Amino acid sequence: MTKALPVTLDDVHEAAARLKGVAHRTPVLRSRTLDALAGAEVFLKCENFQRIGAFKFRGAYNAISRLSPAQLARGIAAYSSGNHAQAAALAARELGSTAVIVMPEDTPRSKKEATAGYGAEVVTYDRYTGDRVAIGEALAADRGLALIPPYEHPHVIAGQGTAALELIEEVGDLGALLVPVGGGGLIAGSATAVKGTSPGIRVIGVEPEAGDDTKRSLSAGERVSIPVPRTIADGQAAEIPGELTFSINKRLVDDIVLVSDDEIRMAMRLAFERLKIVIEPSGATPLAALLAGRLRDVPRRVGLIVSGGNIDARRFADLCADAPLAAQRG
Repeated sequence: MTKALPVTLDDVHEAAARLKGVAHRTPVLRSRTLDALAGAEVFLKCENFQRIGAFKFRGAYNAISRLSPAQLARGIAAYSSGNHAQAAALAARELGSTAVIVMPEDTPRSKKEATAGYGAEVVTYDRYTGDRVAIGEALAADRGLALIPPYEHPHVIAGQGTAALELIEEVGDLGALLVPVGGGGLIAGSATAVKGTSPGIRVIGVEPEAGDDTKRSLSAGERVSIPVPRTIADGQAAEIPGELTFSINKRLVDDIVLVSDDEIRMAMRLAFERLKIVIEPSGATPLAALLAGRLRDVPRRVGLIVSGGNIDARRFADLCADAPLAAQRG
């Protein structure tokens, strides 16, 4: 007998009801130029317009809103390279709680400042020598806080899946959905929503070349650890897939493709110059994969989760300055 998955379509629908009126129902953008470049109808679910500038608010709010009044009074702890940090801080504030967030020392300053701006206490560590999970667990235990991890939590995963659910509700059936992969929470929630609604849609994850832990793990049939990735896609610098997320992804995800940092930069530039939107490197990986021809048999209709747009102006300009534009097909 096949073991039941830890997150179901009903869980995603329940999260959607909990998030209604709290999270933004983000826009779906279209572009004739992008369609011509991709050779398909392309639908971008723009979570860069979500609260805190990324999809992470969905999962953080869904999880924190389920804590008891006593737990909310004591506060929450989280660890994150940036977007979950901001999401947990804002969700805690919205729910009348407090947050302590463990963040890498080299997190972009804009993300640390935004997290503190939502009222959180920020505790930093060295991502190349420290263990953020151990630090977060110790801090939570010491202070009596509820720990809200960035992806290893069923309510977080269900919340993240609401973005894909909204996309399917708005545009109907797709041939494929491309999703950025870091720890695996977004694609686990997305795959749960998509496969439960339209099983024929291919769910394809996208990782940076230097951070291919999920691709390696799916090929091996078990979680594989890699050295800390060095990539411009800092939100995808995972060393190993989450245990909970991998249990979902190994059954529901159809494929993982890889993109280079240069291809990510090209996608960021095209999105800015042609679509007039700002996307952070991690959020640009699905667009990079599509433009770089990483998909086999591109379907007629393709959905992309643009996961976030949190990047400061100077870094965005530096990354885009010398990135080439994609060549027009035909």
